[in-house]
Amino acid sequence: MYPDSVQKIIDIFSKFPTVGPRTAARFAFYLIKMPSAEFEEFLDALDGLKKTVKLCSSCFNPSKEDLCPICQDKSRDQSLLCVVEKEADLASIENTKKYKGLYFILGGVISLRKNNKEIRIEELKEKIKNANFQEIIIATNPTPEGESTALFLERELKPFNIKLTRLGRGLPVGGELEYADPDTLESALEARK
Repeated sequence: MYPDSVQKIIDIFSKFPTVGPRTAARFAFYLIKMPSAEFEEFLDALDGLKKTVKLCSSCFNPSKEDLCPICQDKSRDQSLLCVVEKEADLASIENTKKYKGLYFILGGVISLRKNNKEIRIEELKEKIKNANFQEIIIATNPTPEGESTALFLERELKPFNIKLTRLGRGLPVGGELEYADPDTLESALEARK
């Protein structure tokens, strides 16, 4: 239906997380309409992304150096490790300015529907072996896949005899009980203080 070069871009964008074929087509047509100067800026940014950004060798957060600024910061609590699914989760926790420990990005979750995506479980175990953590916070999302991943991590990390905790679950601040779903209410009751 489209010229090969357009279809190829659509196919590439369709591989992005949460991007379907229609959104991918919108991206492709946006690029076609983009002024040449902006398009060149976009290409330079993509090229720079691949050439200058790598994954931190300790936590897998994108960084310009071998260790990201968080892992380089010796003032952070070296006995506390927060395990998250993806980079955006790390950024969300970091933006609260309440957590001062270290991180580890799993790189995904265990899928309930398709072939399990490879998560960095061996790298996580190696990091734990080479450190002196007192607590590991499993901060997966409250989705079926996130819950399965958390249970898997608890099972895999139990032999280390380190305190394993999970993020609290329950009602959001400003929420009303009458609008909460049964699972959220159940979590709130179980996690009450």
